[in-house]
Parts: sequence; C-alpha cells; structure tokens
Amino acid sequence: MSKVQEFNAYRKKMNEKILGHDNKVLKRFLNLDTNAYQDGALPTKTKELLGLVASMVLRCDDCIAYHLGTCHELGVTKDEVFEVFAIANLVGGSICIPHTRRAVEYWEALDEEA
Repeated sequence: MSKVQEFNAYRKKMNEKILGHDNKVLKRFLNLDTNAYQDGALPTKTKELLGLVASMVLRCDDCIAYHLGTCHELGVTKDEVFEVFAIANLVGGSICIPHTRRAVEYWEALDEEA
C-alpha cells in the first residue's frame, strides 16, 4: 500500500469510528470543517491553500497531507505548492522545515499515483 493510500485508508477508518460514536459536538465540528472549505467569497482552491499554510505553521502532518491531497485533486501546481511552503516557512520559522520535507515527499507520492 502506498503512502497516500495508507493515509487515506487510516483517515477514513478512524473518521468512521469517530462519527459512529454519534457524538453531536464531534459531528458538528467535522461538518463545519467540511463546509468551511466550500466555494464562497473565496474559491475552494484558495481555502485549501490557506489551510495548507495554517497546517504547516501549526505543524500538523496529518492536516498537511490532507490539504496536499485536496490541492492535488483541485489541480494545484507544484510551483503553487512551493510558494505555499515558502509562506509557511516565512510565517512559521525554521521549525516548519521538517514538515516541508515531509510535505514534499507526500506531494511526490501524490504525483506518482496520478
């Protein structure tokens, strides 16, 4: 199983367990997250790029992988992603560099699967 397939399978499995518990607050939170990224005043692509920057600055590898996957599906280019990486490192500082390394590795895995 590839890195991308493994991440997506684990995320799906665990989200099903979380949603299956029928906790109203968790369900509403996950729904809010889904709806926040829909087209609005800002297009979904822009929102996903913003989510990627925030995830890198907050140093959440799972969130980075999720946003990279969605960005890849939306047709974001490698150059666009690297500009996001630059902004994230500028805002977040050198602590973001290890996350950038893993993000580049995950982006390459997405390209390989495409």
